Amino acid sequence: MAASLAFLQIRAAREVFAHVIVGNVPEFTLADWEEDMRLAQEAKIDGFALNIAAEDPSIEASLELAFEAAGERDGFSLFFSFDYLAQGPWPAERVTELVKKYGASESYFKPDGRRPFVSTFEGPSNADDWRNIKAAVDVFFVPDWSSIPAKEAVAAAGGVADGLFSFDAWPDGAANMTTEGDDAFRAALGDDKAYMMPVAPWFYTNLPGFGGKNWLWRGDGLWDARWRQVAEVRPDFVEILTWNDFGESHYVGPVRDKELGLFESADAPLNYARGMTHDGWRRFLPFYIDVYKTGKVPDRVGEEGVMAYYRTAPALACPAGGTTGNNKAQGQAELPPEELVENSVFYAALLDSDDGVAVEVSIGGKKLPGRFGTVPAAGPGTPGVYTGSAPFGGNTGEVVVTVSRDGKTIATVEGGKDISNECENNVQNWNAVAV
Repeated sequence: MAASLAFLQIRAAREVFAHVIVGNVPEFTLADWEEDMRLAQEAKIDGFALNIAAEDPSIEASLELAFEAAGERDGFSLFFSFDYLAQGPWPAERVTELVKKYGASESYFKPDGRRPFVSTFEGPSNADDWRNIKAAVDVFFVPDWSSIPAKEAVAAAGGVADGLFSFDAWPDGAANMTTEGDDAFRAALGDDKAYMMPVAPWFYTNLPGFGGKNWLWRGDGLWDARWRQVAEVRPDFVEILTWNDFGESHYVGPVRDKELGLFESADAPLNYARGMTHDGWRRFLPFYIDVYKTGKVPDRVGEEGVMAYYRTAPALACPAGGTTGNNKAQGQAELPPEELVENSVFYAALLDSDDGVAVEVSIGGKKLPGRFGTVPAAGPGTPGVYTGSAPFGGNTGEVVVTVSRDGKTIATVEGGKDISNECENNVQNWNAVAV
């Protein structure tokens, strides 16, 4: 079936959102919401997907503040992602009530200018509820029902979904991420239903009090590779996983102590997000997002720069903390976590060209030569993101990455947590620092 004109207009928008765990921010003030939205807009993120759990008593106050803050920012949108796993399914009448209350707001995302965009985290067994919800309030419904095959999700409740969101953002084992899952979603959705593609920088969780969650998925090289895949797939929407899910280590927003209470409530053996900035993963988002939206790489990238990310201890420096590589509950073969990650400093440089460019990685003052292992799709000497890595090589201390051209420094990045052979509570922190 050919896509309708209205859907073609939706598809042309190509908006990018970041997933926000509202349950992590009960102590947020209006100023905190305003600051996060400012940072997101600086990175060219179009809005927040507000993940809300059914039994969370804090969400009403948080939603009021979020919509107030968004109302003060031109072009920044919000939409609901109803979480059906964290605290059980949402009653249909409560979903309807919330969408009616906030859906009329100018800040609520309406891809066609009329219907509020609504998503979920799981909930396919409640698919039939959405027939009644959509009869009561006309929404553009794009759920994450990744726990069932895409074809089944498309057909669920008589095809109630207007599109699908995939949560399949991480590779299995030591392999690189591919678009195989995205391709399956696109094929199942056809030409007249939307696809929202996930992008994530990392994944590590160790929360015994949350059902024994304790595994690592490979993040080496993932962020840049995934944005290259976004440029190839050109989905209708992109959702970044996440802005502030500190418990799963895939946040790209700032780390505030007031958001880290889950480490205590979930009996974590260490607070693996405190002091572990991920700000660096936002640095090239304006470039990545522009390429996704326009479908082309500019002749010049604007301001050239560099970012870096790395784990803060060699994989075998400390006990693994019971962490596995992969998660057998998701049908994956578990591996030792050290088989999924390299003891390396990873770096990315946004350049007009790599002609005459040199990279130097310093660990504790020990200078290591770098090189680019991945270049833009158009090849060497062209504008875009160049990436590479340098092994720890037994070195510890402060990490500094410098990119120069013809002997003149283009950019330097530093300030992340030092690499050390010691670990908090003698437990390996499989999270990464991104500066």
